[in-house]
Amino acid sequence: QVQLVESGGGLVQAGGSLRLSCAASGSIFSINAMGWYRQAPGKQRELVAAITSGGSTNYADSVKGRFTISRDNAKNTVYLQMNSLKPEDTAVYYCMIKYVPKGYPWRELDYWGQGTQVTVSS
Repeated sequence: QVQLVESGGGLVQAGGSLRLSCAASGSIFSINAMGWYRQAPGKQRELVAAITSGGSTNYADSVKGRFTISRDNAKNTVYLQMNSLKPEDTAVYYCMIKYVPKGYPWRELDYWGQGTQVTVSS
C-alpha cells in the first residue's frame, strides 16, 4: 500500500503564491521521480513540473520562471512553490510518483494523489 498526502492548495489572488506539498509513505523501496500535474475544467491533465531522484527538473513552458519544484528524499516529499499565480493556473493539482515497491526491485509503478484545488482569482 502507498499513500500520498497532498496539502497546500487554496484560494489566492492573482500575483500571489502558494506552496504545495506531497508526502509519500507505505511500501516504497525508492522513488525515481516525483511530479505535479494539473487538470482544469474541460481540459486534459497536463504535466506542471517533475523532478528525478538526482534533482533533474522539467517544467511546462507556461510555468517556467514562476514555479519551482523540489524534493526532500529523506522525507519522500515533493514541493511545488508557485509564485506570480495567474487565473489560468486554476486547476486541481495532482501529485504523482514513479516508485519501486518493496520486494519488487525490478518493477516501477506510478501512483497518483487525490488532488488539491488551486483557485486563482483575478
